[in-house]
Formats: sequence, structure tokens, C-alpha cells
Amino acid sequence: MISAHAIIHPGVRLGKDCVVEEYAIIGAPPAGTRPGELETVIGDGAVIRSHTVIYAGNRIGKGFRTGNKTNIRELNEIGDDVSIGTHSVVEHHVKIGKGVRIHSQAFVPEHSVLEDGCWIGPQVVLTNARYPNSPAAKSELKGVRVGQGAVIGAHATILPGITIGPRALVGAGSVVVQDVPDGTVVAGNPAQVINQVSNLPYPR
Repeated sequence: MISAHAIIHPGVRLGKDCVVEEYAIIGAPPAGTRPGELETVIGDGAVIRSHTVIYAGNRIGKGFRTGNKTNIRELNEIGDDVSIGTHSVVEHHVKIGKGVRIHSQAFVPEHSVLEDGCWIGPQVVLTNARYPNSPAAKSELKGVRVGQGAVIGAHATILPGITIGPRALVGAGSVVVQDVPDGTVVAGNPAQVINQVSNLPYPR
């Protein structure tokens, strides 16, 4: 079902049984491109909530979900069964694996990699510019990598180029300034190792 008030630009391929709610925009051409120049593909069973904007050139798997007013920039690769919450922003050239959950008001900048099954809490901020005012800032961007099954708690901030290891857990409100080893629990500002996931009451 596609709302009569949704805007579907040329070059968009929607799979079967997709829902596109009112005032959603899919396939918006980024600066310097023409409508339809970049193909946009969204797999079967997607639910695109109202006022979501998905730019052209995205390749998105089946079972995709957005909250209201989600913003997804161009040229991303997004796997099956991914959910991106209300008011979250995913910038361009991001790779998102299958089964990833991004909660509301999160920010995922260019060149981030989110591996299969990771979980990004509400208002999490990933960063990619170590010196934002540097003349070379754009050419030196380095995104965050979040490993398979890792969890980042609400309001955490991850500095540029950091790797969060598979199955690691970042506590809510943490500021992560160095890589997090696989399967460890970190918390604080700056974040420090405080436990192992295997020791938690409900290990994953």
C-alpha cells in the first residue's frame, strides 16, 4: 500500500507488500544527480512510516522498517530485517548488516559499519570527524565499526574510527574513546572495561 500523498521518485524499485505512509519520500536525488540517475531498491515487506525521507542509491533488503521522520541519505547498503527508529539519521556510504536495530534519534555518520544483529540505543551518536574544523576533515573521515551482536546503550557517544567488538556492551551515557574488545562491558566517560558479557545475569 502506497499513500497517495507519498512521493516516489523515478528509479525506485519497491518489493512486494510494501507500505509507504503519508508524506514519505523515496528516491530523492542527492545534490549533483538527476531524478532516477541512482537506482533505489527496497525489498519485500518494507514499512516506511510517514515523513520518512530515503535518498536515491540505497539498496535495502526485505523486512525493512522505519519510524516516523527517519532520514536516510544516499548510497547505503542495508541488509534484511533492519529497523531504524523515529527521527534517526543515517548519512551516506554506510553499511548496515541484517537484523540491525537502530532506535529513535540516533545519528549514524558517513563510513560507519554496523554488523549483523547489533543494537543501537536511542540518542546514540556515532562520529567520524576527529577534527571537524580541519581543512582536511572531509578527506580524513573515519567511521565507527560496531561488531556483530554488539549493544550500545542510550545516549552513548562513540568517537571516530572506534571499533566496538562483537557481542560487546557499551553502557548508557558512555563516551567511548578507544576500541572495545569482543564480549566486554564498558561504561563511563571515558569508557572503561567493567565486566564481561559472559558474567552478566542474562548473557547473550
